[in-house]
Amino acid sequence: MTKLELKNHQVWRDLTEILETLDANILVQEHLDQCDYKVCGYWDEQDVYYEIITLPRPIKAELVSSSIGVNHQERFLQLKFVIIADAIDNTKAVISKAQKLGELVLVYDENLEFVDENWLLDVDSPLLVK
Repeated sequence: MTKLELKNHQVWRDLTEILETLDANILVQEHLDQCDYKVCGYWDEQDVYYEIITLPRPIKAELVSSSIGVNHQERFLQLKFVIIADAIDNTKAVISKAQKLGELVLVYDENLEFVDENWLLDVDSPLLVK
């Protein structure tokens, strides 16, 4: 029986190279620009429905995990981001500590074309307009 080890396989080196050169913030910014910083048809964890949630501008994204998947003959790349925004105190015109708004998962096909999104938002955040 042949022992197969993936840790030294070319696919891992290629994926590592792609992820190291990928500008995650640009992918998220492009996605947010296309949806005009709005999440439509959002159900929270308590099954409360929000027709539209508007996100603040600007937003920072940090890539926290990535994975590749194979489904039948389709291959995809899944990127999970933490979404962060600076809170602004309008009474003092001061930017305070950055706040986590939630998470965003973006799924791309093997041509790096957008396939799907999944949001997990902190709907209690005062930075979100519901």
